[in-house]
This record gives sequence, structure tokens and C-alpha cells, in this order.
Amino acid sequence: MRKLFFFSILVLFSLTLFLMWFYSFREFSFGYFVLLILGFLTVLGIYDSFQTKHAILRNFPVVGHFRYILESISPEIQQYFIESNTDGRPFSRNIRALAYRRAKSVNDTHPFGTQRDIDGEDYVALRHSIYAVHVKDEDLRIEIGGPDCKQPYSASIFNISAMSFGSLSANAVRALNLGAKKGRFFHNTGEGGISDYHMQGGDLCWQIGTGYFGCRDEHGNFDSEKFKEKAARPEVKMIEIKISQGAKPGHGGVLPGVKNTPEIAHIRGVKAGTTVLSPPAHSAFSDSEGLIEFIRELRELSGGKPIGFKLCIGRTEEFIEICKEMVAKGCKPDFITIDGAEGGTGAAPLEFSDSVGLPLEPALIFARAALEKFHLKDDIKLIASGKALSAFSILKNIALGADACNSARGFMFSIGCIQALRCNTNECPTGVATQRRGLAKGLVVTDKSERVYNFHKNTINAVKELLGASGHHHTSELTIHDLVKGDEMIKLANRYFPDTVNTQV
Repeated sequence: MRKLFFFSILVLFSLTLFLMWFYSFREFSFGYFVLLILGFLTVLGIYDSFQTKHAILRNFPVVGHFRYILESISPEIQQYFIESNTDGRPFSRNIRALAYRRAKSVNDTHPFGTQRDIDGEDYVALRHSIYAVHVKDEDLRIEIGGPDCKQPYSASIFNISAMSFGSLSANAVRALNLGAKKGRFFHNTGEGGISDYHMQGGDLCWQIGTGYFGCRDEHGNFDSEKFKEKAARPEVKMIEIKISQGAKPGHGGVLPGVKNTPEIAHIRGVKAGTTVLSPPAHSAFSDSEGLIEFIRELRELSGGKPIGFKLCIGRTEEFIEICKEMVAKGCKPDFITIDGAEGGTGAAPLEFSDSVGLPLEPALIFARAALEKFHLKDDIKLIASGKALSAFSILKNIALGADACNSARGFMFSIGCIQALRCNTNECPTGVATQRRGLAKGLVVTDKSERVYNFHKNTINAVKELLGASGHHHTSELTIHDLVKGDEMIKLANRYFPDTVNTQV
């Protein structure tokens, strides 16, 4: 191919010179431009032939570059020209469009019937009632706070899941928090800590990860005094200990160096420009007993605010051990966030995203059964995190055992995310998941915060309509028996090996 390339260049070069001579050089001035292009291609071809990093370019000089160009735009080709309305990943075009329409408060109805395969194995539906009711509760809420909690919090059933400043731009965080303020739902800070952009007046769930960002000493260990100072802020309504997340359980968070600006480094207490890898495990505790004691410590330091923890369930026996320790110590969290293996992240090794952790649905069923077995559920709220975006997905998670849902990618869609799959490159075209000022500037906070509010409001309204169709007045009345798989005679409960779950519990 190299010989063919250089032979072709030589032929074109000779042909151009001949034409320039034939028509006289002055009358064929365009030939100089052609010679310039051929000269550039010749130099590039020589470089490609002698470079040692890419075999394709050595074997196919110049032409081989088209392979890398096409590869770089393959996500866009897939999304805009190939995928159907129902097969996009991780969210289909229909689901993304639903989020966009609700964020803009425009018509969110769907024409001409379902496009899903309702006879397929994955079809799950809500068992509606012929005696539908009108749900009067204007904003479906739950109270989070057990008997040891001195400052219980009234939470919406739909909230913003953990996303740090650093993974998201400053404008994105501000828009999310302002939307949460107007809609009266909470905004999880993510493990990156509380930034000035989180302080727009919205309620916060402060997440404490393994890196203890915002409450760490110079060695990266937990600093109780720094925690006490920040936990006293009135915007901080709850504190969440992040044990693991669904997209990469046991791996720890990742902030690419290109996103680690001096501002972010100052907030987190790390060195700017370096890739920040949170430890895979906490240094403040290493077993169930230590976890329960840490919960007790944070509750005291925070003045009695709701304390919980977030995890993706892997070894079910470890969750059982935590339940036993709660009973033994007489201390329990106020809430537990269950993250499914299908949860999202801006950056994770493929093996962790694809192959580690229990999916949300069986994890919720198991966690609820375990808490009820040890008579803990009445004092502990379960929050589901993992692809909760539509009203049905929220109702399904609650029917499976949750009390409320958190969504990250759903609210990202509401502020303009187009699922470009560039979160880990700092090149997010919509200014959501980037620290490049030029890109982030395109996200207008005043407009997008209103869309966050609209998305939450319209989704909750859709939840109430579905809830009324099922014959219930509040989401707390839902159970797994409200869901069916395929047809009305096959209940979803039969899908999840109940004997195995009951044996472990």
C-alpha cells in the first residue's frame, strides 16, 4: 500500500505539472494550490511510513487516518443514524426524549402505541386497578430520621443522585442546586465535597467518600473538626457515607487529571492536575462494627442530622452482618441508599461497569427483606439509585422495596446532556461533564435550573397519575405484588429466586 500511495502521489504531481505547463503557468495558477496539497500529503505519508506507534499508518499512509477519524465520531454515527427509538444504551432515545420534554414542560405524550416488545422476557408492567383514585398529595414526600435522629428531614420521593463538582462543571452544579431549591428536593453533593456552587440554597445530602474530601487531614484521613464545621451548615440536611457505587464497586471514585483544576484541588485538599483515585475502602472503619460506630460518631458531630450509607450489594452475607451489628449496638442509620450495578459514572474500568455488583432490582428485594427480618425497616428508609428516570421506573423501584429514588443521569438530561459518552474526556459538548470553561459557558444556569425544576415537577405529576391508576394514594402503599411480568398471572416476585433470598435472610 505504501508503494501504491507514493506512486499515486508521483502520478498526480506529474500530471499537475504537465497541465500547468500545457496551459502556461500563469493561466493555471490553481495548480500551485494542488502542488501544495500534494506536498503536504507526501510529507505526511513519509512521516506515517516511518513512525512506529501505529501499524495501520505504516501500512496505509495518509489513508489510515480516516480510520481514526471515523472511530472518533462513531458514537455520533451510532446515536444519530443507527440506533432505533428503543435500543439506545444506556438510555434509549424514547427515554431521553421523555426527559427533555418534561424538562422543557412541553407535550410529553407518545403517539400510536408502544414500541416495546411487550411479549419479551424483559417486559414489566404495573397492575392497574379498575377503581382508579385521585392522588391529592401535591408533593409525595417521606420523612427520613429514626429514633436517634434529632433533625429529621422531609424528602421528596425523587432527588438528585451523587455527582461531584469536578465530574460536573460549575454551571451544571449551580443549575441542579437552584432547581432543587425551587422544587424542594435534595441534591447529593457526590464524594467531591461541598463547593460554593452547591451553596445556592438547595437542600444538600453531603456524601462522605473514602477520600474524605472536605473533611480530611493532610494524610487523607477523616478530620472530625472539619466535618463538624461543614455538617453544621443549614443547607446540609443529610449525610451519606459512600461505601461503594454501582458502576465501580470496590474501586473508588476517579477524577481525571484534566478535570482536576486548582479550584477543585483546593476544595478536595489534593494536588491540582493529578488524577485523583479515591481509596477502594474507608480508613475510618474496616468492618461492620466500625461502620456502626462511625454512624454514631457522625450523628453526634452533626447535631443529630440523618446519617446513612450508600452501597452496591455484592456479598449478601456482609449486609446481613451489618444488620446484626445494628441490633447488637442499638444504633442504626436513618437511611440506606442501594445503588445497582447498572448505575452510572463518568469514568470507570469497563470490567467494573460490566461485571461487578448486584443489579438494583434483586438488591432492593434482598435489602428490604433483610431489614424486615431484623425488625429494622420501620426506622430506616431505603433509597434506590440506578437508572430511575421515568415515573414507572420510580414506582417500580418503590414497589420492589425502596421508599424514594435518586437519579443522576435523568437530571443530567434535564440540563442538556445528550449522552455523547464523553464524560471521561473533559470534552462534554453540552458543558455538563467538563471543566473546560469554553464548553461550560454554553450551559446557561438560569435556563437549565428551570428545566431541572420542570423535570422533577412533571415526573412527580406522572408518578401521581400512575399511582392513582394503580388504586393507591401514596407510594408507601406499593408492594412487589403491584408489578407483573408479561401477563397478569405472572407476578414479578416469582422472578427473583425467593427461596434463595429467604434462606440468606
